[in-house]
Amino acid sequence: MGGTKRRPYGSTAKTRQMVLAALGVVKVATAEQIRQLMCPGTASAQTVRNGCLDLRRDGLVESLGSASRTNAAGNLVTEKLWNLTGPGLEAAAAVLDRPAREMGGTARGAARSGAKHALKVTDTIAAFLQTPPEPTRPVPRKEAQPATTALSNAPAGNDTDAAVLATQVRPQGLGQIGSWTTEVVLPVSGTLTTPGKNSPRADAVLTAPEAGVPVMFVEVDNGTENPVVLSYKASRYREFFRRTVKSPTGSPNPYARPAEKPFPMWETLYGPLGREGYPPLAIVFTKQVGAAAMNNRINRVMRLTETHWAGRYREFATSYGSDERDGYTDYTDAVPILVTTLDRLREHGPLGPVWFRFGHPTWQILTDALDNPDDERAFNRRRRRRDQLREQQRELEEQRRERERQEERERWAAQEAAAEAAREQSDPVCQECHGPLESSPFEYDPQEEEAPPADGVHCAGCRIQLAEPTGRFGRVIRRLVNGDERYPRR
Repeated sequence: MGGTKRRPYGSTAKTRQMVLAALGVVKVATAEQIRQLMCPGTASAQTVRNGCLDLRRDGLVESLGSASRTNAAGNLVTEKLWNLTGPGLEAAAAVLDRPAREMGGTARGAARSGAKHALKVTDTIAAFLQTPPEPTRPVPRKEAQPATTALSNAPAGNDTDAAVLATQVRPQGLGQIGSWTTEVVLPVSGTLTTPGKNSPRADAVLTAPEAGVPVMFVEVDNGTENPVVLSYKASRYREFFRRTVKSPTGSPNPYARPAEKPFPMWETLYGPLGREGYPPLAIVFTKQVGAAAMNNRINRVMRLTETHWAGRYREFATSYGSDERDGYTDYTDAVPILVTTLDRLREHGPLGPVWFRFGHPTWQILTDALDNPDDERAFNRRRRRRDQLREQQRELEEQRRERERQEERERWAAQEAAAEAAREQSDPVCQECHGPLESSPFEYDPQEEEAPPADGVHCAGCRIQLAEPTGRFGRVIRRLVNGDERYPRR
């Protein structure tokens, strides 16, 4: 493509802005890395190179070093490293809409030394972003341009083959280029501009609240540091997270009492998380080693950092006087440490099952890795469930007791009704003498033995009297007792 007197390399304003934005964040990168960060749909990195060359004529970028890599064919490829100049930092701040004081340095020293670690940080950010490729129309060129691909080990080919490969569907990414900052100082003491000794410097910081990640600190491990060094970094992060300051918003009332609880410093910089604990620390291992070697390194780092991520277990009795115990893990002073590899990020993206959180049993997606399944929320859910079960048991027991009380009341009512009916029914009387028809069961009555059988209408005495006498003596007795008119008394 032909250029102009002002832009001899023919770059567009959009391309130059993409270069400034990328270098404003990662500070140093090759043209291919910038392509992966900003425009992976282009057939080759020559579009980015043209933008860098035009910006160099303006004094905004420079190339002070180079980096080498081995391509898929096994050949050593050397690429220029690009970084911003002082005026370039200000131009990048305008593109990213950031204060110039937050842009950091120009990374000139890193560029001169080959920037091995910085390049891995750039690769990590590109793996997080997974910028969707936008295919472009092929541009006729006088000379064939070397094809570039998304990965350093992709097969070489012409521009058309590279374009087809670049436009393949990528996994979903996380954030945008403006969501990232690199080489961020986290002062455990002092200020942001003059931090205290042993203050950590995060390789990269992601702020993507729109994606559910208010802030994530990223450490890139090239395999050159001892696991003890990584564990020391984790302790420094924890010290920074523990640092508190006064509330950033003062009360308009001069007589108002100061807040009883100090404010976390990290929250004044990045805002609240919306969940318990500190922001997550993600460690990305970039060195390609065997599975056993990688597992050993991860396990070693996990053991050395256990005091920083494990949390504190709190145990309680499930009820008063019960021997049953339950509890939860308190993560308010724990740093969630997540690990992954650069290859996993490239293949599955940051939202895939690429994260192993220390203390969790398996590889998980990001939302599950950031969750605390054994925290106080889970304990409260179990406690509410236990309370519901106890309430149901109390209700069932009360219903059972009420049924028993009701049955007892019904039995007493039936007995009372029978007794009342018995009381209300009059005792039968003798039709002859109108006395009791039957003698008392508690007193012996000899007449019952002498009387004729009961007829239901006369008592024993009347039955004896009404019985027909069978002898003279009986008739005499009848006349004397009954006063028979046929035999009147004299």
